[in-house]
Amino acid sequence: MKALIVEDSRLARVELKDLLRAHSKIELCGEAENPRDALPLILKERPELLFLDINMPGKNGFELLEELDYEPKVIFITAYADYALRSFEFSTVDYLLKPISAERLKIAIDKLMVLTNTAAISVEKNDVFEVTSRVLLRDGDHCHWVCLQDIHYFESCANHTQVYWGADKAIIYRALSKIEERLPSRIFFRANRQQVVNINEVVTVESWINGGYKLQLKTGFEIEISRRHSARFKDVFSL
Repeated sequence: MKALIVEDSRLARVELKDLLRAHSKIELCGEAENPRDALPLILKERPELLFLDINMPGKNGFELLEELDYEPKVIFITAYADYALRSFEFSTVDYLLKPISAERLKIAIDKLMVLTNTAAISVEKNDVFEVTSRVLLRDGDHCHWVCLQDIHYFESCANHTQVYWGADKAIIYRALSKIEERLPSRIFFRANRQQVVNINEVVTVESWINGGYKLQLKTGFEIEISRRHSARFKDVFSL
């Protein structure tokens, strides 16, 4: 697995590289000491994993992730515990506090491998729905039998997902990332970290801040496509 280190401390980078020598499945493809230098390197190498500090000169680690046009796995490495909750808005594998021990790094790498293997198995076992499929949405004691093409969008709510269709909505107890695996990708598009939108519900698209787009749905609801997802939006839907 290709990985890249973004860390402003040279000593911390050296120590992490030394520890990673024990993990042959991790292939380092580069390192950077700040987000400014990291961005072009990441876009060139497109690593599957980032070892990412949060507090760095200029932009922080979260701001760097917002600029990417894809979602690598992330193992955060930081001296501060305060950002742990926000870190899980991203594709976070683990959150390591400095100084990092060999034992703690091994736990993170093992978790990464389990997540990677589980995702591959999940896709194999769970067929992708057709857009005309009906799906069962269980909202507490209530069940809804809904045609997939009638769903306007899905919205992440921590480990749950809010589903909107017609004039109705429901909370289902499954993470958005797991739901997304079974959706037809040509119809349901990941617009940002929180929302997956039914493209057939979109009536207008306009350019938006930071190189993104703003979508207006038939219901009048607006959804922003973040910069990190706008490149894929153009690739998939532009003539």
